[in-house]
Amino acid sequence: MTRERVFTDEELKAMQTRTLDVLLDAIDSGDKERSKELAQRMYEECNYLHDGFMVWVSGLLTYIYKNHGIDAVETAEREAHAIEGKTVFKPLEKTDFRSRVEHAAKAMRGHLQPMVIEEDDEKVTITMKPCGSGERIIELGGYEAGLARVRDPHLVTWGMKDFPIYCVHCPVKEMLTVESTGRLDTVHLVSDPMRHGFCHFAFYKDPADIPDEFYTRIGKEKPEVL
Repeated sequence: MTRERVFTDEELKAMQTRTLDVLLDAIDSGDKERSKELAQRMYEECNYLHDGFMVWVSGLLTYIYKNHGIDAVETAEREAHAIEGKTVFKPLEKTDFRSRVEHAAKAMRGHLQPMVIEEDDEKVTITMKPCGSGERIIELGGYEAGLARVRDPHLVTWGMKDFPIYCVHCPVKEMLTVESTGRLDTVHLVSDPMRHGFCHFAFYKDPADIPDEFYTRIGKEKPEVL
């Protein structure tokens, strides 16, 4: 049985073309309004995929937690970040303070949310408003929809209870940093309990200034010599 076509060849070509390519063409042609429209379209496309993947990951972590416990979640996170470090987030070519902050800002811009960066004598602090992943899941209603919160305090929850399952990767990454380099240089400033609008990434100019509590909350000891 022959059915009528739904799309024209032109419509199929338009759908298959990357938004970036169409946007660049609009910029080159000087069409400002079309460029703005396409920039917004690309943002929405990327955000849709971004949010889908972070909830998907949280769903997998929820399954592991409910069926195998929080220690299994930590093991899975450690394994995942080890592979991540060999593929996407490879060691930086430049490891000076300025380069680390610039690299982190680049990565966080990938969350597609507004961001504030501040510097004082001690550190540089990056704050997304909202946090582009952990807080976004809260805003989307992910935990009401069935994602898990870790009930009891654990090292991967910074000792907090009722901790959002997605956010366990932050304590784990701090652990991995200490285990690989012997010290912290970036820490998360958070509230207990976790709440909207209070999650900051702090980059200390001198690692010796990082308070001991940031080590003890992940089961580590601050080294005497940094």
